[in-house]
Amino acid sequence: MTNTKVYLEIVKQLRAMISADDLKSGDKIPSERELSERLNVGRSSVREALRALELLGLIETRRGEGTFIRDFRGNQLVQLLGTFILQDEKAKLDVIETKNLIEMDFLRLVLDRADEKELLKLKSLVEADQLNDDQFFNQLVEMADNYLFSRIWLILKDYYNSLNLSKAEYNRNSLLLLIEALVEKDEEKTFSAYRQLRNLSIFTDKY
Repeated sequence: MTNTKVYLEIVKQLRAMISADDLKSGDKIPSERELSERLNVGRSSVREALRALELLGLIETRRGEGTFIRDFRGNQLVQLLGTFILQDEKAKLDVIETKNLIEMDFLRLVLDRADEKELLKLKSLVEADQLNDDQFFNQLVEMADNYLFSRIWLILKDYYNSLNLSKAEYNRNSLLLLIEALVEKDEEKTFSAYRQLRNLSIFTDKY
């Protein structure tokens, strides 16, 4: 079972428990070990999925006590996740659009924060065909140095990869153009290269 499937399975189980009122706000959820045994996956995969769910506000971890259901009153989070899990066409478009917008936002941070040495090292990895698209953008997320952006992007990436859409072919030249624009700290060139890489529609023209 892939990490993406593990993540979605845990989300589905948690949502099912909440929807069926098996667990109320403040109730404890199964431990990492129990979830690992139930899903027949490694504890590290379960731990990563739980961290993502905690960021979304679904659960909270209390040191020395365990992991508990958060108070959902007054928000739409459970319904929102339910929409994503149903994976209707609108949800798919929302995931794709939001992932692109997040990527453009952390490109702004990279323009401001990354040094040339980091970017040139990334360029050499691309030239050597040592990174796929996810790995390339994961490197940029780390350069952006914003933990919340990082967690949100990883969640959206997992959803995006789970949709089994036809993905654009890996384009090394487009990645290199993007890196070169970042090295030059040229925002216009950066977003032009990004739009070319993602083959984005007109909705991104304002970025």
